Amino acid sequence: MSKVKVGLCQMTVTGDKGKNISKAQAMVEDCVKKGVNIVVLPEMFNCPYDNSYFPKFAETYPTGETIKALSNMAKDNGIYLVGGSIPEKDGEGKIYNTSFVFDYNGELIGRHRKMHLFDIDVAGGVTFKESDTLAPGNDVTIFDTKYGKFGLCICYDIRFPELIRIMALEGVRGVFVPAAFNMTTGPAHWEILFRSRALDNQIYMLGTAPARNEEASYTSYGNSIIVDSWGSILERLGDNEGVIITEIDLDKIDKTREQIPTFKHRRTEIYDLKLK
Repeated sequence: MSKVKVGLCQMTVTGDKGKNISKAQAMVEDCVKKGVNIVVLPEMFNCPYDNSYFPKFAETYPTGETIKALSNMAKDNGIYLVGGSIPEKDGEGKIYNTSFVFDYNGELIGRHRKMHLFDIDVAGGVTFKESDTLAPGNDVTIFDTKYGKFGLCICYDIRFPELIRIMALEGVRGVFVPAAFNMTTGPAHWEILFRSRALDNQIYMLGTAPARNEEASYTSYGNSIIVDSWGSILERLGDNEGVIITEIDLDKIDKTREQIPTFKHRRTEIYDLKLK
């Protein structure tokens, strides 16, 4: 099965968790009505992207309100659901920026804790330090579907090319990236990063962002995007709330690699990349 219809939900996030969950459910159901097989939500979709909110909104698997809602959305609609990300608290009290993936039976098939924390200070731009409240994850996340293998990372993780290359070497056909770039890094780097990672690895790259909210303490760039294995942009939203629905052809990956066989031309006798 080479073709799969994906839906990226660029939703407006508020300070009301219940309303955020309801909005996510409505957007998921809208995608399902249009025949979508895999639905993706944005980074921190159940709470504002702000360190002050993360401890208050954090949930523990599998009992958390948002987590249970995601499982039910997947099961009730018979889809794969990449649940954006939410603050997750473990048994030791550490909080992670975590994405949960559920299959069409509502079973957990993937969990990614953001590996690279967004600690930046851009002169005249934006300053943010996730490590003030969040802990880093330590796992490269790949999950299986009936359409093939997919990778999962969160926002700042995309800036580390080794991570995406390892996923490609492990056979993923695409990488889902719930992400909330801002009005400094978004215009400068968003498109470049998604096109570069797709082109370098000859896979699909799919980024899902929150809609832009100028009144929020952290303003998302929006611009949810799908890039194919040739590095071409298939779909892209602007800053407002909306949904991208696109059928992607996974066979295109093999055709791209036949035309430009960079994976065959790697000089692994000289250099290599391995997961420790």
